[in-house]
Amino acid sequence: MKNNKLWGGRFQKKAAELLDVFNASLPFDKRLYKQDILGSKIHAKMLAKCEILTNDEMQSICAGLEQIQQEIEKDSFIFTLDDEDIHMAIEKRLTQIIGETGKKLHTARSRNDQVALDFRLFVLDCNKTLRSLCLELIHTLLNIAQDHTKTILPGFTHLQHAQPINFGFLICAYICMFIRDFERLESSFKRNNYCPLGAAALAGTPYSTDRFYTAKALGFIAPTLNATDTVSDRDFALDFLYDCSLIAMHISRFAEELVLWSSYEFKFITLSDAYSTGSSIMPQKKNPDVPELLRGKSGRVFGNLFALLTVMKGLPLAYNKDTQEDKEGVFDTFDTLELSLKILNDLLKTMKVHTDNMLKACKKGHLSATDLADFLVTNCNIPFREAHHITGEAVAYAESIGKDLSELSIEDLCSINPKIPKQAHKALDLFASMEARNSYGGTSQQATLTQIQSLQAWFQTAKASME
Repeated sequence: MKNNKLWGGRFQKKAAELLDVFNASLPFDKRLYKQDILGSKIHAKMLAKCEILTNDEMQSICAGLEQIQQEIEKDSFIFTLDDEDIHMAIEKRLTQIIGETGKKLHTARSRNDQVALDFRLFVLDCNKTLRSLCLELIHTLLNIAQDHTKTILPGFTHLQHAQPINFGFLICAYICMFIRDFERLESSFKRNNYCPLGAAALAGTPYSTDRFYTAKALGFIAPTLNATDTVSDRDFALDFLYDCSLIAMHISRFAEELVLWSSYEFKFITLSDAYSTGSSIMPQKKNPDVPELLRGKSGRVFGNLFALLTVMKGLPLAYNKDTQEDKEGVFDTFDTLELSLKILNDLLKTMKVHTDNMLKACKKGHLSATDLADFLVTNCNIPFREAHHITGEAVAYAESIGKDLSELSIEDLCSINPKIPKQAHKALDLFASMEARNSYGGTSQQATLTQIQSLQAWFQTAKASME
């Protein structure tokens, strides 16, 4: 029995059933139907413009493609594994609808450049969606930052109390991360916004086509330059996976903070019941499952990046079937990030911030120690290393009497070392410590407000660029 595939002319035997299962990408790449139909319509119009198709043939093809899209969206389209992929499924159905003219659509293109187009269009669409979601998250964080420029809490290094900061300042740090994520997506979009269609199998086409028309009609900057590179390139997908990995990493870091802050040990925030779960055995439990899942999902996103890097690392030019493994990881990463950004945004909008507990936490860990050392350097002409040592003595004394450094009286402080003057006591005030850090990028209220103004200006520009 002869092979009845669309490509089966030179084959004398029917494909094995196991090969159909192993070879097919249709179960997952049918998700690209919109991109495939759009690309086919523009390709048909280009062929008509170049007089390779008649205008009637082009219109018939476009009408047939419209019908196919409606069938798919109404779930009346019948997908069969025999068709291998979304491209052949659509082409076969098109021929059933409009007859022999449907077979002319594939003139001057290959499945190699066709899939490169469909997948690139999909990735660019996903890029826009994630940029939009990043902006929504940044907007929510800006609102939180604005509300908490006076809310004092411990800043940490090594997860140890370090210096007093304000909560708005801390939130600005995460805004900066998500801004870089947005800008990475924006940069990779521009870098990859070139049209693969017309590269054909690997060497271009002998037909007199107009790739510039196709590129413009599909919204690209221009056609890709080299046909062999075009059909084998998956850098656009790797760029996207890398960008997503950094977003996932930043979400994971933030999620870790949310898990800590919502614990009884911190109690800096309370997460809404709508975004928390309970225990099957311990009725008192309220678990931060959303941030824990956000933290955990970074692993699968990283895995998808490394999976595609591994697929691509040994491939010779040009197209190889290995690249069929490019899509599932990208689909999964996009779905994971889209949901993650949405639920993180909703969770942040509904959480409660406990400013009193943040202030109480500042009275542990001797947060004003650096300020005492700086005071001794600035006002007493004591070298920093000696000032550091004297301050260490003060910390040791405070611990010996069960107090925080900020709670020592003037008499306590002056009794520690004769070089400490009475005026040094004012350096122990926690709010004054925060306000003293008024350098550009610092944590004083004014420095934080300056950051917020700059971030808001960036947000308005970025928002306008997306409209």
